Amino acid sequence: MNGLARKQVILKTNRTILIGFPKRRRELPAEYRKIYVEYYRKNREGSTKATFLSKRMEVWLHKKVASDVADSKCDYSTLEIGAGTLNQLDYEKGIKTYDIVEPFEELYRNSKCLSRVRNIYNNIEEIGEDTKYDRIISIATFEHILDLPKVVAKTSLLLTQNGHLRVSIPNEGTILWRLGTKITGYEFKRRYGLDYKTLMEFEHVNTADEIEHVLGHFFATVRCSVMGLNRKLAFYRFYDCSNPDVDMASTYLVQKK
Repeated sequence: MNGLARKQVILKTNRTILIGFPKRRRELPAEYRKIYVEYYRKNREGSTKATFLSKRMEVWLHKKVASDVADSKCDYSTLEIGAGTLNQLDYEKGIKTYDIVEPFEELYRNSKCLSRVRNIYNNIEEIGEDTKYDRIISIATFEHILDLPKVVAKTSLLLTQNGHLRVSIPNEGTILWRLGTKITGYEFKRRYGLDYKTLMEFEHVNTADEIEHVLGHFFATVRCSVMGLNRKLAFYRFYDCSNPDVDMASTYLVQKK
């Protein structure tokens, strides 16, 4: 199969994946809603044994995303999607032009890093296309987004000519990730008497493979590295995306209106 034929097959596969969006999130049962905010904060803070271990492992996610600026003294304009508690800023030492997309104000309101944030958006659609970023980053967020293609298409239009979309995600949908959630699920069951699987099905609407297909639809260059042996036997994945197809992204967004 020549290069053009292979690209056409990949695009056809990616278009098929896109048909399944936007996803729909099941309603969370009442007993889960009662403990949701409390658990979410504990999870983000790593204040239980299982979440402490997962937070230690998640350092890989943060470091991979920031590896392009780790030794740089340049201020690369950056947008973070799903900034949460602003903990990524601990790894973005030299970045001063930093905007975020985060609708959950309770997470960042008391952060010591809040003064480093220039603009805060509830939704990426609020950002005008005349605003450009050298880097758009996201850590453990893309698995939660119901209309992921719309968000990725928008990032294509917000990047500078040589800009990069840098995304790290849990390896949702694979055996190692399922084994890892069993450990967290055991602790969750002991603490709340509830099935962790129900919460995960509410939270994680996209698998790692689906996310990769969406990225590959809008970006010509998508490089993947993993925390593990390969895509199937890993806990996390990291993607560095560049050379977006701006025309395709613009057409997709117009069709979505």
